Amino acid sequence: MIHRQLVLILLLATALSACSDSGQQNAAGSGGAAAQQKPASPVSVVIMKKADRPITNVLPGRAVAFQTTEIRPRVTGAISEIAFKEGSEVKAGDVLYQIEDDTYAATVAQAQAALQKAEVSIPAAQANLTRYERLVNSGATQIEYENAKVTLLQAEADVQSAKAALNAAQIDLDLTKIRAPFDGVTTISKVSIGNIVTANQTDALTTLRNIDPIYIDLIDSSTNLLELRSAIAAGRLHGNSGTADISLTLEDGTKYDRTGKVNMAELAVSETTGTYQIRAIFDNPDNIILPGMYVRASVTVGTENGYLIPQRAGTRNARGELSAKFVSADNKVETRTFTTSKASGNNWLVTDGIADSDRLIVDGFQWIAEGAAVQPVEATVDDQGLVVEQPKVDTAKP
Repeated sequence: MIHRQLVLILLLATALSACSDSGQQNAAGSGGAAAQQKPASPVSVVIMKKADRPITNVLPGRAVAFQTTEIRPRVTGAISEIAFKEGSEVKAGDVLYQIEDDTYAATVAQAQAALQKAEVSIPAAQANLTRYERLVNSGATQIEYENAKVTLLQAEADVQSAKAALNAAQIDLDLTKIRAPFDGVTTISKVSIGNIVTANQTDALTTLRNIDPIYIDLIDSSTNLLELRSAIAAGRLHGNSGTADISLTLEDGTKYDRTGKVNMAELAVSETTGTYQIRAIFDNPDNIILPGMYVRASVTVGTENGYLIPQRAGTRNARGELSAKFVSADNKVETRTFTTSKASGNNWLVTDGIADSDRLIVDGFQWIAEGAAVQPVEATVDDQGLVVEQPKVDTAKP
């Protein structure tokens, strides 16, 4: 009896074990099938093509007026009129201030009278000399003739002195009208009507700035300068940074709608910062850029043959090296790292590690792992860095 019970227990255990193994095998089989049937993740890709691409440097800068002068009086007197609107545009020669001119006008009148008096003595001195010239050989002494000649010369000198005095008086009278030396924009006036000003005083009456065109002072590192020269010398970089186009981004992030040119570059490097200054010039007809504004300038320093990787598609490792993800020939994800890269607008330019027709992943790579199967969808990246997928072509239509 005991023997039969043991046999039944063994048979029941064997049956339960077989059922368990069968369930596990069925579960494993269904899981594997599900894994095989999971679709590949769609990713947007850009087809790589080698071409000459612009090399750009983004530099910080400040706006500086094209011309600046502090307006000061050159004669002394009381301000009788302020002829400009503060903060307005004025033209060269426009009157900015009027100084009371009655004293200076009187001085001009006195100088005119002195000139007339001096001019009157010349005819008499000339007639006297002529008379002595006729009599010098018939009784007139030589010394009298010489005295007559000196008298005429003195009369002529008095006329010249009177003319100079009149000219100086007229200049002082004209200087009572303080005029703009060039076209520009005025600042707030530092004086009011009735204030006494003195010639060449320390304090300026106002400041005049010409801001069309306007300078942009940029700062670049000496390292970039050396790399640029090396690239040109090696023949990798084509172009001339001295004639490069420069575009600006203003403080609020907007793009300035005009391009500028390099005006000059310092031939010295700062001993404290290791940087040198570049000055660019821009047209500024609408006075959008004002002196003191901070800007970011994108300077095109030349072109180099290579491939563009949009900034949205690249990342940097701890060593600063650029890496990006590509789709392999069997539609799997592979990561490539580039030891050298340069800025080119909103892209990175690389010269090796890529071949024509390679497929760069520009969207969806954040959620896919190395070696994962993907379904590439051809796309482009616009100037704002947005991915635009290419429309699908229906090959079924005749």
